[in-house]
This record gives sequence, C-alpha cells and structure tokens, in this order.
Amino acid sequence: MEKTMNLILKVWRQRRRDDVGQFHMYELQNVSEDSSFLEMMDSLSEELVSRGEEPVAFDHDCREGICGMCSMTINGVPHGPERATTACQLHMRHFNDGQIITIEPWRAKPFPVIKDLVVDRSPFDRIIQSGGFITARTGSAVDANEIPISKQTADFAMDAAACIGCGACVAACPNASAMLFTAAKVTHMNSLPQGKAEQDRRTLAMVTTMDREGFGGCTNVGECEAACPKVISLDMIAHLNRDYLSAQTKNFLKPVQ
Repeated sequence: MEKTMNLILKVWRQRRRDDVGQFHMYELQNVSEDSSFLEMMDSLSEELVSRGEEPVAFDHDCREGICGMCSMTINGVPHGPERATTACQLHMRHFNDGQIITIEPWRAKPFPVIKDLVVDRSPFDRIIQSGGFITARTGSAVDANEIPISKQTADFAMDAAACIGCGACVAACPNASAMLFTAAKVTHMNSLPQGKAEQDRRTLAMVTTMDREGFGGCTNVGECEAACPKVISLDMIAHLNRDYLSAQTKNFLKPVQ
C-alpha cells in the first residue's frame, strides 16, 4: 500500500526581481513518499492553480540529475538533506509526515532572484564564455587514439567535467564564492592535451571574469564540496590556484613590446 504524508511548506514567493519577497505557508496533503521533490512541487502548483492562485515558479529541465537546473535550498541546504543528490532526484521518503519544509532560492548576490525560486545564473555563462573552449580542430572525427592520454589524466579530467553548473557551491559558501565551479571548468580543459594551448589565457580570463561578476573569495570553508551534488573535490581549487599563479608569473615575465 502506498504511503502518503501531509506536509507544511514554507515557500519563498517573490513576483519579480525588484520586489520584496516573503515566505508563504501552504499545507499539502496525501503526498506519496515515492514521489520526487519536484513532483511534490508540481502537486503544490496544481493545487494553487485550482484555487485561482499563481503557481510557484522554479527551474527544472531533465529531472535526471544532470542538467543542474533544479536550484533550490531545502531546509537551509542547497538541493536538500541528501548528499550527492540534486533536488530533482530527492524523494519524499526522506521527509516525515507533518514536517515543515522551508524552500527558498539560492542566496547569493551574483544570483539575483528572477521570480520565486528562480535565480539568474548567467554569471556562470559569462565565466564559461570567457575561456571555456579550445582551438583544436573539430571539423571532423579523428582517430580516438590520435592523442594518447593516460588513464590517470582522463579520470581526473572526467572528475572535473562532472560539474553540472547548478550553483549549489555558491549558495552554500558563506562568501558566495564560485571557486569550485570555476576550478572544475578550468581544470577539466587544462588537464587535457587539447586544452594546453590556451591554458594560461583561459585561466586568467575565467578567474578575472569570476571576480568581475561579484563572487566572493575562497577561504577553504569546504561547504562547496559538501553541497555539490557531484561531489567535486576541493583539490580542483588547489589546481586552479597553481595554474593561476603560473599564468600570472608568465604574464609578468613577458617582455614589454
């Protein structure tokens, strides 16, 4: 027999970016413990629409834990209480009957609220645009073994590439730092032969853009790794710091034209 629960939802509502938002309380009954968190949010919105009220706006896309869109803070934790789990993959069995669940958007100055639980994460896009590309020829398929890459290097690059750009690291960090995100994107390409040509330019450009967007500095609190649904390691930040120092040194030593 399907088990259900009744919940009290404390949801952040904000009509537009320049409005003053506030929490609204909703009671939701007969929620299946097998439903996902976003399915529960769908049920809430359906109930609100049936009463002639506006549904809760929230981001979602794949609902498979790989797109990074389901950005919401649940009971004070980005993506909720389960480690290495996105909000869309979080299931209601992890909550209790009668529990009060507080749902709010990412809280970070570079991620302004657009509406309700939806935030503007375009600063991440601009960081990627500043250096997240390579100049290697990609016009046609090449032999998979044309550029030998050791398994250790390939595995490390894949660990960095696991970042889905959701922004949980920024939301969890008391400084609203984007170092873990930037480090993952920089390290992914800097560690592979195809990305070596732009390594220094890429590192300087992406870090400069990150700072320009208003993200805070990294003080190694570690909340970013704890909140990351893909468990990106703090080691990535160490690699970024190394590459950044190297790129700065080379740039300083260039002869004046």
